[in-house]
Amino acid sequence: MSTLIVFLPPRDPVAPSQEWLLPEMAFLLLDKGGRTQRAGRAALALLPRASSTVLVMAARDVLMLRAAVPPLKGPRLRQALPNVVEDQLIQDPQTCHIALDPQALADGERVLAVIDRGWFRFVVEAFGSAGHRNLRAVPVTRCLPTPAPAGGAAGAETAAEPAAAAEAHATAPIVAAVLGMVVQSTAALFAEATEASGVPVPSIEAHEPRVEFALARGAHGEGLAVPASAVGATLAALAGGAPVTLYELTDVPGSEPRLASIAPAPQAGTGLPKALPLPFETLARRALECRLDLCQFEFEARPWRLDRATLRRLRLPVMLAVASVAVAVVGMNVQWLMLARQRDALNTQMTELLLNAFPKTTVVLDAPEQMTRQLDQLRIAAGELSPNDFLSLAAGLAHSLGPVPVNGVAALDYHDRRLDVTFKPETKVDPDFTQRLARNGLTGAIDSNTGKWTIRNGQ
Repeated sequence: MSTLIVFLPPRDPVAPSQEWLLPEMAFLLLDKGGRTQRAGRAALALLPRASSTVLVMAARDVLMLRAAVPPLKGPRLRQALPNVVEDQLIQDPQTCHIALDPQALADGERVLAVIDRGWFRFVVEAFGSAGHRNLRAVPVTRCLPTPAPAGGAAGAETAAEPAAAAEAHATAPIVAAVLGMVVQSTAALFAEATEASGVPVPSIEAHEPRVEFALARGAHGEGLAVPASAVGATLAALAGGAPVTLYELTDVPGSEPRLASIAPAPQAGTGLPKALPLPFETLARRALECRLDLCQFEFEARPWRLDRATLRRLRLPVMLAVASVAVAVVGMNVQWLMLARQRDALNTQMTELLLNAFPKTTVVLDAPEQMTRQLDQLRIAAGELSPNDFLSLAAGLAHSLGPVPVNGVAALDYHDRRLDVTFKPETKVDPDFTQRLARNGLTGAIDSNTGKWTIRNGQ
């Protein structure tokens, strides 16, 4: 089963939903054996088709939270989730799609992935209309490499008691990945946010490009766009005293600029190592291992579901099939009516012929059979033999023996207007015997089990 992995760009929160567009997207196509077939960048309509499609959602579009989830399932759980995360969101939780990590944490809490429902529905419907039926969606932060454990720090969150879970989460190692560059004038917004947090940052030019970041801290993840000159300070502020592993996405198919020239060197005192290369294919293959699928509840993949796009594609074939069935039914009924009329005409003609020949007939049940019986009775009354009588069949047999000796007949048995002939074992019947019977108006057939010949009137 082939798999298509597509990296989606982040949603611009400023653009209204009427202006949402999907630009050319980087993709990786794998065959059923997991071998790379194609890698490139294409618009949605030109993406290759595959048995399943994995969408890698941008880190800025997916908020990862942890919370205690009530023991509910199905629609009741979907209705309860907005109340669970209401205190942790600025946006109205009713306008968000919330997905659950299938594996619970050690303290019983669950990791929730929150994404804008309108944007996610736009993406899912766009890919569904383009023919990608079997969809999965994973956050890019779950596709980042897992840092090697240092001492006893790794797994501190899962091993900690519920009371110390927040402290363990704050000191967990961070994996940060530079995924791209966005040229956009948002320096003022970033400056306000950094000044409010009290983190010193270098001066930011008015139109300085932003670097797209994805950060993962254990099971949690987040994304942000940082001006290129503030990368080191931002990571230092987010990490605190926790170790940081920095990656840079490389070998991205298409014409994206390489980010090595804009990735700043680690600042003094931050302890950040240089960015390690993260090949595009490695990140894409890790998306296949992600167990957190955002396509849950109403977005759950159902390839058999008949949506509007499928109905539009099936409209013409269904109409042709219905028209064919209608034509076949009408044709069969018309032919049946024609044959019924011919049958009635023949029955009427045979009945009239019977009544004309034998006017004393009072009841007509089977005109051909009644005509045959009446003719036999007339032959008997006139002293003529019927062709089905024993004497007629025996006379015809005698004329048809030819080279077969008469004394070769062992027995004759007459019943049901047929003559069963048994020849002696030493008597050989030549192959022309059936032809001689036909010339005398008879038909003959041998029973291979008993060796008897059955002689009938050929008329």
